[in-house]
Amino acid sequence: MAKTTKDEKGDKAAKPAKPAATDAKKAPKAAKGGKGGAASQTLDPAPKASVGKPRMQRYYDDQVRPRLSKEFGFTNPHQVPRLVKIVLNVGLGEGAKNPKAVEAVADELGIITGQKAVITRAKKAIANFGLRVGLPIGATVTLRGARMYEFLDRFVNLTVPRIRDFRGLPTRSFDGRGNYTFGVKEQTMFPEIDYDKIEQVHGMDITLVTTAGRDDLAMALLREFGWPFRGETPRSLRVA
Repeated sequence: MAKTTKDEKGDKAAKPAKPAATDAKKAPKAAKGGKGGAASQTLDPAPKASVGKPRMQRYYDDQVRPRLSKEFGFTNPHQVPRLVKIVLNVGLGEGAKNPKAVEAVADELGIITGQKAVITRAKKAIANFGLRVGLPIGATVTLRGARMYEFLDRFVNLTVPRIRDFRGLPTRSFDGRGNYTFGVKEQTMFPEIDYDKIEQVHGMDITLVTTAGRDDLAMALLREFGWPFRGETPRSLRVA
């Protein structure tokens, strides 16, 4: 029999290298938050629910809700009234004859609210007014969520102080179900509008829709937001 050399014996004795299983086993432990794990050092805590909300919405959550619950004796947090949406509507009777005026109004509403306006069209034909079905007669915007609270914040703190000869908003503009509607005569009251660039001065109707279901609850909610009712001193807001 042929003798095996030392090199052949070394090859037979050498065992194949095992895969680095130890590192793979240790990796999950580090990811689970083991001591000294890299993953445990890079994980950030969960963000708070209030981060990213408009300041008026944070003010409602932190101060308005507890005060209304205490004032009216609500035991269920869902009973506390809240804002659902804000609707801005502009009607132009001459829009059927001048469609460009309606487009200009829609652009102005977009500048005021930060949301694209929808052009409203006639649903009925009226011969006396020269109106046919489908002709543009105005524009509207419906605000919800963050944009709704941002618009409310700007209106109470920036727009209202710019109104000339302002004596307060009416207290009898509720519809009996907790919704409040009022009108403004000029769009120039909004600071976003440049007076030199407007084509026509027009007014608009603004509706605040709430879940109150009663006028007294809705009025209390608006008072907490600093709403300037006629004959009343608005509540000073302490908003961070």
